[in-house]
Parts: sequence; structure tokens; C-alpha cells
Amino acid sequence: MKIMKFGGTSVASAERINHVAKLITATSEPKVIVLSAMAGTTNQLVDIAAELVQRDSIVAKDLIEELKEKYLMETQKLFPKAECFHAVWKKLDQTFFFLENMCKVSNFTLFDEKRVLAQGELMSVAMMLQHLEDLGHKACWLPALDYMRTDKKAEPDETYIELHLRRLMQRSPQDVQLFVTEGYICKNAYGDIDNLQRGGSDYTASLIGAALKAEEIQIWTDIDGMHNNDPRVVEETVPVRRLHFEEAAELAYFGAKILHPTCIQPAKKNNIPVRLLNTMEPDKPGTLISNDTDKDQIKAVAAKDGLTMIKVKSSHMLVSWVFMRRLLQVFEHYQISIDMITSSEVGVSVCVEIWDELPELLADLRKLGEVSVEEHMTIICVVGDMEWENVGFETQVLEALRDIPVRMISYGASDYNLSVLVRQSDKRNALISLSNHLFASSKQ
Repeated sequence: MKIMKFGGTSVASAERINHVAKLITATSEPKVIVLSAMAGTTNQLVDIAAELVQRDSIVAKDLIEELKEKYLMETQKLFPKAECFHAVWKKLDQTFFFLENMCKVSNFTLFDEKRVLAQGELMSVAMMLQHLEDLGHKACWLPALDYMRTDKKAEPDETYIELHLRRLMQRSPQDVQLFVTEGYICKNAYGDIDNLQRGGSDYTASLIGAALKAEEIQIWTDIDGMHNNDPRVVEETVPVRRLHFEEAAELAYFGAKILHPTCIQPAKKNNIPVRLLNTMEPDKPGTLISNDTDKDQIKAVAAKDGLTMIKVKSSHMLVSWVFMRRLLQVFEHYQISIDMITSSEVGVSVCVEIWDELPELLADLRKLGEVSVEEHMTIICVVGDMEWENVGFETQVLEALRDIPVRMISYGASDYNLSVLVRQSDKRNALISLSNHLFASSKQ
């Protein structure tokens, strides 16, 4: 059993949906297909919901009509035969009827918003199922709202998911080898429609793969895997062919947008490889993420912008262990995650994302000692086999940055990551220099 997840750009049009249908039917092995909403749909639904929250039903109706026209055009292209078109449009029209009725709701709530946001994935699945049928392929619908559930902590209820997913599949006809389901959407512990948020459809695919003990989870996007640097900044980047789960998670957390760090955890826990592939170049090998990796290599670089460094110099009234405890309690109080931390006998420097409560936080920190702040900073994360016995990797990184001021360095907390903090204005030069020093051979 393989899990194949296709993102919004992969199903962005009638042409793309037809292309995906050919990809998933190219082999006869059992598969579960996880679909995102058509590109742009979720953003449009978010805008519709925002207007309904503001009780502006007129603007909301205009946005719904705009979305309806888009789907009507793509549906007509995908289903040129009148009979097939009417079969699928009857289902899609029910969705738009639902959205239009939401404009009449006098008190539009968060629960209503989640119901609205779920419609994009439901429409993608309806279109794909009808298209597969028209092509002569048997496929079975696995309604995500019947098995994908979160618990009272808003975390996936993996026991529930496995039990109900397997029951659904057992009830399907025995000769069906192709199953189609929605990504992103779920129900919460109270039975209300919700979504997985972090990682969205990728998370769905990973959870399904874990529940079914799949052979492989494939994430299909418009990029041929994780690249060894940011292609928006550095020219001639190349895909990294093999990554450890920890390496992929570090890259995802520090800026590689192709994957969310949370979504691969179920696959990692169950030792199921995840392969990142390009829908438009399906013959490319992409990136394979697993618990195995190429040793003794630096793999890739990623960067995370919009950060603030806060340095707190301890007052002499506090001993070191009291100071550290109280410092971390302040961040806990504001529920702020620390991306990077270094310490000395008299002070601590932390790096955090910019947020609205900065003045209040700084006021509390000043009760502990002298505080200084530096904004507009960037963390650059160098990922690879960074075990401390591998002599020389740290030297290579620092040599590449010899002409760039480095504000903080973090090394040793992970066997896969060395991070440095630089000014955001130095990010471009830092990424280019690291690429030239670390990956020169891959460009040849």
C-alpha cells in the first residue's frame, strides 16, 4: 500500500487533475490518494468566512459566485460529455448551495467557519472520483470526516483513526485497489468539523500511512524535493536525494516550506519512508526521507526570517539556576517558543519570533536584569550529519561566514543541525557564501 498526496497546485485545473489521474493509475498496486483543495480555493474560502464574520453577506456572495464560476469553467473542461458533467456538477452545486445558505446565518461562528473551509477538499475529491470513473478505473471514496479525528488536546487521535479507517476499507468492494480521500479536514473530539492545521494534507497522508503501515508515503508538489539551499536566493540549487527524518524536520522548521515539521512525525514513528516528488516531472527521483541517511555529509541550508534576539544580563541578586528558571518562566507565561538560546555565567541570549506582546515581555524580563534587543534577525540552519565526532564540519560553516557578523551560534543540541544568527540584511550573502563553500561540487 502506498499513500499519494497531491497538493493544491497539483490539482489546480482540469488539465492538472487529468495529469494526476494518469499518475495514480499508472500502476495497479493498492493506493490511498489524498487530495488538497484546488489552488486558491482555501484562500477564497477564508475570505468568504471573514466577510461572514463581519456580517457582510453581499461581498461574501460575490466571492462565492466568483469561486463558482471558476469551478464551473474547470468542470466543463474536465468533463466534456454532458452526462458526466451533470453528474459531478450536481455534487459541486450542492457545495455552493451550502455556501450561499451560510450567508443567511445571523451569527456566524468559528464552527461555521471550519465547515466552510472544509468544502475545498470535498470538491477536489468529488471531481477526481468522477474523472477516474469516466476513465474506467474503479475507485472508492474514504470520507475523511468518517475517520480522521482529533482528541480534546487537538492532536490526532491515532487509535481512532486506524480503527475507523480500516473499517471503511474493509467495507469497500474487494476488487477496489484505489481509494480517494480528503486531506486537511477532520472532526474534533466533540464531533464538529475541524482541520489538522499544521501540515494540512501532508499530515493527513502521514497519519493514514501510519494507520495502514504503508510501504511509502509520497508527497507530490510542484518542486522536485527539498533543495540544498533557498532557490529564491541562491542560483543553481539542487535537490537533496536522501534525508533523515530529523534532517528534514530541521529544514522544514527553519524555512523549507515544502514540508511542515510536524507532518512527518507519524511516518518517522512507524519507520515509513516519505518521498517528495514533482507532479510535473514525475520521473525525477525527488527526495527520500527515512530513518536512514547518507553519513558524513552536510546536506542543506535553510533560513528563517523575522526574528528578534533578546539578551538578558543577570542581576547579581540572582544565582545562576534561579535566574535561568525565572527567565524561562517568563517565556512560558507568554507562551512563546524559543528558536535559539545561548548562555553564559551572567547572561542568556534567546531568539524568538516577533509578536505583539514584546513590550510586556521586555518589562517582565527587566525585573531579572539588564535587557537588550536586536530585531530583524535571521537564523541560518546548516543540516547534515553533525555528530561531534565528525571533525571539520563546524570549521567549514564558520569559514564560509568569515566576512559576515554572526550574533549567536547553536551547536550540540541536535546531531543534525548547526545554526547561526545573523542580521536579516546579511542573509543573502550568507546563503550564497555557504552554498559556494559547502556545495561547490554539486554545481559541477
